[in-house]
Amino acid sequence: MTYSEEMNFESGLEEESSPYPVIFGITFTPIISGVLIGLLGVAGAAYLLLNFVMPAWETFGQKQSKQQELEGQVEQKKASLQNIDKIKAELALAKRQQSQVLAVFANEKTLDTLLIDLNRLVEAGNVQLSANAVKAKLEKFTPDSQGTQPVTDGSLGAAVDGKLKRSSTEISISGTYEQTQSILRNIERLQPLLLVKDYQSTLLAETIKEGEPTRVGPTPITTNFKLEALVPMNPQEAAAAKKEEVKK
Repeated sequence: MTYSEEMNFESGLEEESSPYPVIFGITFTPIISGVLIGLLGVAGAAYLLLNFVMPAWETFGQKQSKQQELEGQVEQKKASLQNIDKIKAELALAKRQQSQVLAVFANEKTLDTLLIDLNRLVEAGNVQLSANAVKAKLEKFTPDSQGTQPVTDGSLGAAVDGKLKRSSTEISISGTYEQTQSILRNIERLQPLLLVKDYQSTLLAETIKEGEPTRVGPTPITTNFKLEALVPMNPQEAAAAKKEEVKK
């Protein structure tokens, strides 16, 4: 046996007699094994972090954001429910105020009874008068042939243009000055908003027929004026009036 063969034989005996595993000529001593196990642990942890932990964390973050959003919506709902009574009260107040404002103006019903109401006011002062006293009388009641017309001329202020319509009636009454003033004051007390325009009074030339008693008291006068009733326009009428104004 040569020297080299003897050395190889002795190396083989040493490898076979080693207590640690040998793979690919590497003896896995405790130190080497610990290092390799540590590296495998790090690699495994990185793999779990990238493939399981990070996606799960992102999903958690999304769910948390969604939860916060829903909680915010719930708080808003609660606040709305707490304020609902206040909102209802404000709405009811606004409706009452609107009704009060609308009650000031005329409507189709008050226009239909305007002649009756006006004649009642004129005749009311004649009840306790003597037979030969001057009595008030409604001489003329002529509504405008065009009917109600939208207010667009700025005569009542630009703020109401296209929101109101007017109904005009030519009125003529006869009676004493005091009777005339009383009638006009009573017209102002009527429920609908009525405007007296183009007021003009003249002395009434009376012709006393033979056999009639001589009238006593102040000389009667004839009073002519235009009575305008203002009516709020509904949304359809307001839109139509605006369209007509644009055409002009």
